[in-house]
Amino acid sequence: MKRFKIVLAFIAIVTLASFQSVSKTSEKKINWLTLEEAIKLQEKKPKKIIMDVYTNWCGPCKMLDKHTFHNADVVNYINEHYYAVKFNAEGDDSVTYKDKTYTNPNYDPAKANRRNSAHELTRTLGVRAYPTMVFFDEEGNYIAPISGYLKPQQLELYLKLFKTDKHKDMDTQEKFNEYYKNFEPTFKE
Repeated sequence: MKRFKIVLAFIAIVTLASFQSVSKTSEKKINWLTLEEAIKLQEKKPKKIIMDVYTNWCGPCKMLDKHTFHNADVVNYINEHYYAVKFNAEGDDSVTYKDKTYTNPNYDPAKANRRNSAHELTRTLGVRAYPTMVFFDEEGNYIAPISGYLKPQQLELYLKLFKTDKHKDMDTQEKFNEYYKNFEPTFKE
């Protein structure tokens, strides 16, 4: 009988833990678009763009997608304030941006899930590491890239920095450091 109570208690703890981890993620999802779709939507309703530049083989890209881009606070904030774009940095899609079409002429289909040739747009945007989130203003103009895996509160800092245009006042590292020091995150981890 004592062993049965211990097993029952263990099952209850595991069940509660699984419900808690599920509640941290959102059932809603980010409304991912292509860059062309996002820019077209900007004509009717101006919003900034966040572009997730990833690769199929990148472990931190998968962590960003699973842990950060499925966080309820991140999902809600991005869907409300941004157009979200997913872009495979080594894919073979043809992308038109600022009246120029970018391709990946050295793409090798045999390497689709491992390191491949960088897409021309990846190079144009100055992306050198994966994952990188590239931010664009309401007219589709490039603002800045932010590289690396970010937890929800780390991404929140940049989402709010660019959404409010505070980045325009930051012409020194000291000004960014002050913003960083005073930033109070509200997203749950």
